Amino acid sequence: MSKKNIKRVVLAYSGGLDTSVILKWLQQAYGCEVVTFTADLGQGEELEPARKKALMLGIKPEHIFIEDLREEFVRDYVFPMFRANALYEGQYLLGTSIARPLIAKKQIEIAERLGADAVSHGATGKGNDQVRFELTYYALKPDIHVIAPWREWELESRTKLIDFAEKHQIPIAKDKRGEAPFSVDANLLHSSSEGKVLEDPAVEAESIVYQRTISPEEAPDRATYVEIGFERGDAVSIDGKAMSPATLLTALNALGKANGIGRLDLVENRFVGMKSRGVYETPGGTILHAAHRGIESITLDRGAAHLKDELMPKYAELVYYGFWFSPEREMLQALIDKSQEYVTGTVRMKLYKGNATVVGRSSPYSLYRQDYVTFEKDSVYNQKDAEGFIKLNALRLRLLAARNQSVGK
Repeated sequence: MSKKNIKRVVLAYSGGLDTSVILKWLQQAYGCEVVTFTADLGQGEELEPARKKALMLGIKPEHIFIEDLREEFVRDYVFPMFRANALYEGQYLLGTSIARPLIAKKQIEIAERLGADAVSHGATGKGNDQVRFELTYYALKPDIHVIAPWREWELESRTKLIDFAEKHQIPIAKDKRGEAPFSVDANLLHSSSEGKVLEDPAVEAESIVYQRTISPEEAPDRATYVEIGFERGDAVSIDGKAMSPATLLTALNALGKANGIGRLDLVENRFVGMKSRGVYETPGGTILHAAHRGIESITLDRGAAHLKDELMPKYAELVYYGFWFSPEREMLQALIDKSQEYVTGTVRMKLYKGNATVVGRSSPYSLYRQDYVTFEKDSVYNQKDAEGFIKLNALRLRLLAARNQSVGK
């Protein structure tokens, strides 16, 4: 589709420097009407300034969309992912990755409602987010036209962005005129910091990088105990008090922050091929991940638990790469959700100086049987049965050893 055929575009708009410049650039380069969409995912920022800035840049009031997505984000994206215990490359809880499909989905919904010709985002051509946004766009509306300004324009530096903003009277925050020490992305699940002072992976991140957690050294010398209730794999209560998904995660974030929990300094492999260093803070998610594995430890059969662990890296990779709306992710989700039918009960967590430790777990569907595992005399387990079990499992090893002995090995 040529530029002259683009009449209306829906832009993922934060109200910051980059997306404000993109808004004005779209108006100029495409001569089109711009619709802005700003998602409240719990990033902790006031969103009304985004509305005011969009109005100032000529966007019609009826074409400015600001939506509180916190409950939908946690209920329909974070919780399904946590049922899978998903960790990318064994460490990353996928806080940025899981937010992009929801934002992109809402953009497509608005585009269809308003008859827009295109959607646009502010992700750069070096990162993962461009892939996550665009895979979602195409999965939900295969004929949509995507405009990725960072792959089209000639504004390749912060200086050029600021010059463009000044030329077109776009307000610039004072802290944007200097060189920002690092880039931050945040939502209710986590915050991520990348770039600039963090680009050398050999250098420890300074304390100013951490915004959602106190350091473990500064955390209280006394442990905090908390009980998390689960139903069918999802957390539903804290200390017996029922909570909505977003409210519960917010409460866990506060507990994690106060106890220095959830910091991660990671070098990861981006989908586009390069390695990048990021500092992540996921206080509530770190507690939730440990607690979920705790309740699964007594409610999942060994075969089901081990199969989940085998599939988890693939699931996490699909989320990281942006394939949330792919058939294979949905197939895996169906299997994972089936495994959660009896993942119900309570987990007691000990939070202490950066650690979230399971110290108790109980469930009406527990597979843990004290009468089987006791060291005392029992009437349910015949220890002599183990002899045949071991010999059958050793049969192939004995045959191999006999063969090797016969040939002198």
